[in-house]
Amino acid sequence: MSVTVVDHPLVQHKLTIMRDKATSTAGFRRLLREIAHLLCYEVTRDLEVIEIEIETPLGPTNAPTLKGKKLVFASILRAGNGLLEGMLDLVPAARVAHIGIYRDHETLEPVEYYFKAPSDLKDRLVIVVDPMLATANSSIAAVTRLKERGADHLRFLCLLAAPEGIEAFTRAHPDVPVFTAAIDSHLNEKGYIVPGLGDAGDRMYGTK
Repeated sequence: MSVTVVDHPLVQHKLTIMRDKATSTAGFRRLLREIAHLLCYEVTRDLEVIEIEIETPLGPTNAPTLKGKKLVFASILRAGNGLLEGMLDLVPAARVAHIGIYRDHETLEPVEYYFKAPSDLKDRLVIVVDPMLATANSSIAAVTRLKERGADHLRFLCLLAAPEGIEAFTRAHPDVPVFTAAIDSHLNEKGYIVPGLGDAGDRMYGTK
């Protein structure tokens, strides 16, 4: 099981403000974008680079640049888009996949309603983003669909994870490392992370 907790002080500070129920919709959205920048640095820390020759204003030099095919960011709709926007700030050339999956509130099982991804996922690093890893049912289904489309190098990035979600996800996809800002206590009877921060999508968009 590969789980990385990004415990950088700035990440933890911003996450604390996001947890606060008094934080406004605009503030929550802004903080999610900012924290996505910081998490993006961690999930891409070991990307391969090669040296190329360039000309600076003072002369030629060899300098590092990213190696291989462009990254793919896969957003689990709708809350994943908050992380996606921050990630694209740092990697604007990345390809994007959108996966529409919602959790049936009665069964807690995932229901897919939309899937659109680049056609050539093989040999690309695909980073799947969703703020919450709760029951993990939606995340498991999303990664399964991406693998069916040829993805063979995936990582999962979230803000918060529950121990139950981590266990279920890593059991289903032991080859996909998880990156998160925090592992919370547990899931409640409705499948929400406790203490958590509520429904990330509702807090992003001001819905109920």
